[in-house]
Amino acid sequence: MNDMLTWHEIFRLVASWSVYLIYLAVIISTIWVVVLENRNPVKTIAWVLVLVFMPVLGLVFYFFFGRTHRRDQIISKRSYSKLLKRPEAEYLSQDSEEVLPEFEGLISLFQHTNRAFPFSNNYTEIYTTGTDWIAALVRELQLAQDHIHLQSYIFADDVIGQQIQSVLIEKASQGVAVKVIYDDVGSWQTPSAFFNKMMEAGIEVRSFLKVRFPLFTHKINYRNHRKLVVIDGHTGFIGGMNIAERYVKGVPWGIWRDTHMLIRGKAVHGLQTSFLLDWYFTDRTLLTSAHYFPVTENMGTAMIQVVTSSPEQPGQEIVMGLIKAISNAKHYFYVQSPYFLPNEAMLNALQTAALAGVDVRLMIPEQADTKLVQWGSRSYVTDVLQAGVKVFFYQKGFLHSKLMVSDDILTTIGSTNMDFRSFEHNFEANAFIYDEQVAVQAREIFLADQRDSRQIYLKQWQKRSRRSRVIESFIRLMSPLL
Repeated sequence: MNDMLTWHEIFRLVASWSVYLIYLAVIISTIWVVVLENRNPVKTIAWVLVLVFMPVLGLVFYFFFGRTHRRDQIISKRSYSKLLKRPEAEYLSQDSEEVLPEFEGLISLFQHTNRAFPFSNNYTEIYTTGTDWIAALVRELQLAQDHIHLQSYIFADDVIGQQIQSVLIEKASQGVAVKVIYDDVGSWQTPSAFFNKMMEAGIEVRSFLKVRFPLFTHKINYRNHRKLVVIDGHTGFIGGMNIAERYVKGVPWGIWRDTHMLIRGKAVHGLQTSFLLDWYFTDRTLLTSAHYFPVTENMGTAMIQVVTSSPEQPGQEIVMGLIKAISNAKHYFYVQSPYFLPNEAMLNALQTAALAGVDVRLMIPEQADTKLVQWGSRSYVTDVLQAGVKVFFYQKGFLHSKLMVSDDILTTIGSTNMDFRSFEHNFEANAFIYDEQVAVQAREIFLADQRDSRQIYLKQWQKRSRRSRVIESFIRLMSPLL
């Protein structure tokens, strides 16, 4: 009996140690893979810390969110050149226009890295409320004669989503060709029946990187965050607003403050190119017909480049452009972002500009929609305050705006947040506008929001509780992963 018990105990001990050694081998091999991927060192260290100190949870997180899944090439160079043939011809046919010397480098950067053409003589309207934007969107959709291309990270089945759905179905019944792209993770709460109803009405609907097990882990981390609309090739929208009721109704603690923009003119070719590239990604159909890129008359004064970034583009074009724009600033650079988790290069650029005497202002929400990201964002506040950056916490509600403006001449509006996820994982799109009238309007929007914010001062900030500082510092370690 004693011999049997002893052998039983030995078996249990061996089994226990075997499981432990196998698990340890998995953790070590995972850390080895992370190190060999040659990622950003900050991100590598963050994953190693998570795997070492939270091995079970860390392994699950890495399995679902950490594995690198970059597509080497969405589209062949030959096909991409074919897609760009018409917008490039429109760009080359423009009358030459003098560009301010300080922006020649930025414009050239986007042309060389992103093949983003600067189109002149565009008309713009900026919207700062969901009510105004939805009204403008419905108005322009109803005017469509040939085609509607709509792309949204979130397309919700609520009052606003149903309103847009109804308009799209109506236009499809009138013979307008309607195409819709939604992000599968962003719209995960939207039932399939909602999109099926549109497809039954003749609308072509595609989900971006549909998530299905076991491919789930390869796709969830790379999302299409773009919010674009193109109508008949000459009118478009870009910005930070999705199609959902929250953008009109707000949040429990206040309004939803966001920024979106209408564009009329040749720059819509940039929006169209982005949409058709994503359509090729989801449908494997390359659309290059001339009616998608109609000859467009001059409609305003603004020069605009539509710039995109995505995980398969190693250059991080929008990030490089923002760093270049910050370094170009002579008088001021104002930033609005719902999240502030900058990489080292972006943080250094903001600090350097402020230390050089540029009036750098950063506005983030007092209360964010995600507590983890709020804590992570606040962990960087001391760094920028010490460099002389003026920091404002927006108090009227949730600030979701991605607006930046500099020196009364440069404005950028789009989907890109000031965080690692937008910089490295998401498919993003921003319009860079070189125009005094637009910049002055954007500056006044920022200053109006500043009146609804409280300024944070260094001495005051350093007096916050030890508990807050400890939480923020811990979350900061994981900021590259958020």
